[in-house]
Amino acid sequence: MKNSLKEIPVFDSEKEEREFWEQHDSTECIDWEAGSEAKFPNLKPSTRSISIRLPQSLIDDLKILANKRDVPYQSLLKIYLSERVASEFGKKDLS
Repeated sequence: MKNSLKEIPVFDSEKEEREFWEQHDSTECIDWEAGSEAKFPNLKPSTRSISIRLPQSLIDDLKILANKRDVPYQSLLKIYLSERVASEFGKKDLS
């Protein structure tokens, strides 16, 4: 354990903070051994709205499949996209 840790400066912007941490090791300022594990059960991944054009027949099919699973069709579409992207990256799940 270090006796004297450097003080973390006050940053005017995220850019300034990023530049600082790119040049400094956090162990110079933080005693990681004294830390404890934190849990944030209510955090949700940030989302962003997008617009895509899909054929009406595809939307209709998605709605039918979603109705069978009792989920909104947009949620089903997110599941399908997530599974496909994960398979492209060779992972089981991205969530």
